[in-house]
Amino acid sequence: MSAAPSVSALQQNLIRSLAPRALKAAIEAHARYLRGLPAGTRANLSYVDLDNVNLEGVDLSEADLTGVRLSGALLSRAKLAKATLYGADLRDADLRQADLSRCDLRGACMRGANLGGANLSGCDLREGIIATQDSLEGFKVLEHRTRRGQLDYALARGANLSGAQLGSGFSQAVDLSDADLTGVSLQGARLNRASLAGANLSQANLHNADFSEACLRRAVLVGADLAGATFDGADVTEVLRAPPPLIYIDDEPLDEILEAHELYVTTQGAQGLAAKIPSVDFRPLKRLRRRQLAGLSAPGAIFFGMDLEGVQLQGANLADADLRGVNLRGADLRGARLIGAQLARADLSGAKLGPLTIAQGRVLRTDLSRATLRAADLTGAGARRARFIDADLTRCKLDGCDLTSAELPDGFEGPLS
Repeated sequence: MSAAPSVSALQQNLIRSLAPRALKAAIEAHARYLRGLPAGTRANLSYVDLDNVNLEGVDLSEADLTGVRLSGALLSRAKLAKATLYGADLRDADLRQADLSRCDLRGACMRGANLGGANLSGCDLREGIIATQDSLEGFKVLEHRTRRGQLDYALARGANLSGAQLGSGFSQAVDLSDADLTGVSLQGARLNRASLAGANLSQANLHNADFSEACLRRAVLVGADLAGATFDGADVTEVLRAPPPLIYIDDEPLDEILEAHELYVTTQGAQGLAAKIPSVDFRPLKRLRRRQLAGLSAPGAIFFGMDLEGVQLQGANLADADLRGVNLRGADLRGARLIGAQLARADLSGAKLGPLTIAQGRVLRTDLSRATLRAADLTGAGARRARFIDADLTRCKLDGCDLTSAELPDGFEGPLS
């Protein structure tokens, strides 16, 4: 009597190959399916060996990719929204800026994958298994060539994981710097040695999570459940927690200080008082829309997530300020000092970042040297002669941005990286 087939043999029997011509035809038929055209067919690439294939920018939204092999595949900017990637092998795949929103990624292996700037909002990354029925031994569990459900050592810098279901076996040593993890459940997750620098963990469930030796520098933990979480040896420098309900400076409410400054601006110094308030947390004010705050001196201040649309901050000193995720659409920042400011995911579309005339023949340039502008939106902004020396412009949206004579970082080649 012959020996029963092994698990690896059963898995090999499931995996099938697909000729390049057949793959192209399947993708074209799927495009017709998505547009509701005749002869359209939803792509079924389940258990297909697509290791190292080039699918950059392809649209496979809603496709069935159960158990597919995409190890080392090129999938940057691919559209995979609502696709089924249950049990898929995505090890070392390039998924930068891919759309994986609402994907079924249960049991998927993404060890070493590059998910920089990818959209994984609402996806399901919990552990999962694939089983197949064998006539001799009943159900057999299929395993990846490495442990299932891994996101170990993956690069997910700036990825959007808001609302994702991650599960307790999520990852370790993963790079989630500047990732959006708003409202996720990481209960019991093993994130030891992970990099979560600048990550937004607002309202996240971190109950009993292990952050031993992890980097949480400037991470946002507003409203997060930290009960039972372990932070042994972790870097929690400048972690951002919930602000107090009111801010007082020398027994004077912050809102009154700003009113006095605004009066100083509107009366050209005849009334009011110019504000010099370093390292102040402005978040209790919620919004500063269209306020006239030219010349405000607030280095190191916190504006995280605030609404500053149309604000006038000409010549303001905002060096090292936390402006992550801030709405600065149409803001006037001419001549502002933003050296070392944190502006990741900030909306600066239509903002004025050009030089400010301070006297005849004299101008003050907007200085964004060493500023972090990862995934910021500068669409249609005016940044003539602005200084971006050593600034981080990774995944920055620059469509229609006027960078005439601007001082850009050495080697800057555009928004993609």
